[in-house]
Amino acid sequence: HLATSLPLPSEGDHLRPRIDLIVFMIDIKNKYSLKNVEASLAHVAASFFLGKVCFLVTGVGRVNYCSVEMSSIWKLGDVYCSPVLYCELELERIRVATAQRLLRMLQICAGHVPGVSALSFSFLLRNS
Repeated sequence: HLATSLPLPSEGDHLRPRIDLIVFMIDIKNKYSLKNVEASLAHVAASFFLGKVCFLVTGVGRVNYCSVEMSSIWKLGDVYCSPVLYCELELERIRVATAQRLLRMLQICAGHVPGVSALSFSFLLRNS
C-alpha cells in the first residue's frame, strides 16, 4: 500500500492489513520530499523504529540537481536508527535490485524468514 504522507486516514482501519515495514521515500531533487517525510515521522509508533522502518533515497544518479543535503538524510538514519538505501529509479537494473532488496526486507519484517528478526537484520544493514 502506498501513502503520500502520514497519518493514514482512520476510516477503513479495520480493513487495513498489518503493517510490517514502512519505507519512507526521499527524492533528493525535491526539498519538499524530505519535509514530508520529517512531518510523517511524528505519526509512527516508536516500536516501528526497531527494524521496521527504512529510508529509500531516489535520484542519487543526479547529485548535481540535489535540493536535499545528504547530511540531512544521513542524520535521519542515525536519529531513527533506521537503514538508508540509495537508488536511481530511472535505471531498470538498479530499480529491480532495489525492489528485490525491499521485498527481502519485507519478508524478514513480516517474520517469514526463520532465524532472522527485523531488529537483527536492521542492525546488520546499518553496519554494512
